[in-house]
Amino acid sequence: MDDRRERGRGLTIALVGIVLLSPESLLIRLVEADRWTIVFWRGLLMSVGLSAVSAAMARSPQVIRDIGRWGIVVGVLFGIQTTLFITSITNTTVANTLVVMSSAPLFAAMWARVFFSQSVGIRMWVVIAAAMGGVAYMFSGSLGLGTLGGDLAAVGAAASFGAVFVIIRRHKRVNMVPAMGVGGLVAAILVSPLAAPTSITLSDFGYLATSGFVVLPLGFGLLAVAPRFLPAAEVGLITLLETILGPLWVWLAIGEEPGFRTLVGGAIVVGTLAVNTVLLLNGASKRATRPLPDASR
Repeated sequence: MDDRRERGRGLTIALVGIVLLSPESLLIRLVEADRWTIVFWRGLLMSVGLSAVSAAMARSPQVIRDIGRWGIVVGVLFGIQTTLFITSITNTTVANTLVVMSSAPLFAAMWARVFFSQSVGIRMWVVIAAAMGGVAYMFSGSLGLGTLGGDLAAVGAAASFGAVFVIIRRHKRVNMVPAMGVGGLVAAILVSPLAAPTSITLSDFGYLATSGFVVLPLGFGLLAVAPRFLPAAEVGLITLLETILGPLWVWLAIGEEPGFRTLVGGAIVVGTLAVNTVLLLNGASKRATRPLPDASR
């Protein structure tokens, strides 16, 4: 009963976290400033918000210093991811961006193989090939429409986020949520020569403040807590909901409809990742229920 209660708590926390995160793409789309100014203010506000939430959760500002040098690396990578994510959101459809971003765990598997010689099973290579096929089909609809640059920026963002996953997994005892706050500051510094911070309107600042102070800190904070009660694979499966909810809010609010190729390619990517996650969970469940060998034999 206690295990079921904990899993229910973890499921609730993860669902609330992803629902809170899902309107972020809409908030960015509503901002009328140039992308460098958006990156600057989003990064700066996100840094303040995530740092405050991290210190409050740990009940000590020491948590920010505890990230160490690998936390700084995570921060730099997250800053790059933030810059590329905004570049993608402002140059292609939200649906395209979020579908490509959902492939970040596949990039993580490849980076783990390349840099840390971690084995990647045949099934994972099949998953990677199928998902990349879905992304390629989706990209084919961007040719000639002027959105390919935004799609490619999403690939860079997913690759950067995949590298963040790998480092967090190898240093799982370190709370890396504050590192994401560092990443926001890195993004703001990177684009500061190109941004025009004083040109932003009050309404645009309101959208970005909502994202930086509410959506991102609470969403990321809850998703960081959820794995304490729920297996990471299940949390990963729940995060795929953003690929559905994000474009839905944008469509309802401003009428941006995903194209046919995006729907088909997105279905391939999300479906492949969902099936793979379910198989992982079933395998873990079977291993957990397998009887222990009889030591008397």
